[in-house]
Amino acid sequence: MKQHTPKDGTKSVWSGEKAALVHGASQVPVVNSVAFTYDDIDEWYEVAIGKRAGHIYGRNTNPTVQAFEEKLRILENAEACTSFSTGMAAISNSLLTFLKPGDRIVSLKDTYGGTNKIFSEFLPRLNIEVTLVNTGDHDEMEEEIAKGCTLVYLETPTNPTVKITDLARIIKAAKKVGALTFVDNTFATPINQKPLALGADLVLHSATKFLGGHADALGGAALGSKRLVEQIYHYREINGATMDPNAAYLLLRGMKTLKLRVEQQQKNAQQVAEFLKNHDKVQEVYYPGLEDHLHHEIAKQQMTGFGGMLSFALKGELDAVRAFLPKLKFANKAANLGAVETTVGPARTTSHVENTPEERAALGIPEGLVRYSAGIEDISDLIEDLKGALDAIE
Repeated sequence: MKQHTPKDGTKSVWSGEKAALVHGASQVPVVNSVAFTYDDIDEWYEVAIGKRAGHIYGRNTNPTVQAFEEKLRILENAEACTSFSTGMAAISNSLLTFLKPGDRIVSLKDTYGGTNKIFSEFLPRLNIEVTLVNTGDHDEMEEEIAKGCTLVYLETPTNPTVKITDLARIIKAAKKVGALTFVDNTFATPINQKPLALGADLVLHSATKFLGGHADALGGAALGSKRLVEQIYHYREINGATMDPNAAYLLLRGMKTLKLRVEQQQKNAQQVAEFLKNHDKVQEVYYPGLEDHLHHEIAKQQMTGFGGMLSFALKGELDAVRAFLPKLKFANKAANLGAVETTVGPARTTSHVENTPEERAALGIPEGLVRYSAGIEDISDLIEDLKGALDAIE
């Protein structure tokens, strides 16, 4: 009989936990232990060098954290996963594991602001060349990759303008020159997109966002082949950006409802985007689920859903944002996304707060742009809330 393969909703609930359950518990425990003891010094040594399964020290591994890594590994269909204290730790550690002075990286102009700062400020200090191309200009990106590079870094959909990159096309170009391809999959989640299946070498997540889904735990992850992830793990264990076991527990609990949450969030996001598109106080709406989105067809090909994130530019720019935001009742005005509650904020105080107004303009991010992370509320309430807030704009 052919073995049945569970789908993502079932994997989100059940995967990766069995090995961590003890004393007949049905839930993974939080193991708050810095160190793990051994009476047999030979067994201790074999665990320490990776010859035998087990744990030595909390900066390296932890049973609760390991359960989180295994659940996400199964969801992304990856060979291996390692976790981090934050999403930015996952990004920075993964980049620095493989990049060295003299290398060249090709990426996008409008990646998340923290990522952009790594590209514009920190990597150049290490004599690493960074070329940023216009997001969605696949011809330009292919041309830059063909010149030769060590690594191609992609984020799709992007934060906050939700632009889409054709993963299969760009990954193919990277492979031609022997470059690694990293993909930030935070916005899409493994429910909507699986970059490894499209040929990516590494997938990155800010687990703080949709994976956890409750805005109460920080975390990050890198997934890919065992060969690559073992190198990243070694860099992380020495440099110390370790996930806390209490955060791992909260992320595990949140991931059980990942599929349900994402399905409701993107259903709400689609209807919010359609409402805003027809409002006279909205300049432009950015959401890949809209048929007139520049990359709608690419999103349809490589994603199974369009996600819970959208953004929109208000007429009147910053003055309009100042009038609009305080009037929202069913939205946290905060620098977060992916939670069960709708979360809203301008790019200048959320995704790109580290950038100057001039830098944001160069990245194609207007000061009047509002990032909207749709929650799981009733859509009629969200629409009425938006109507009232938009009415406050003179």
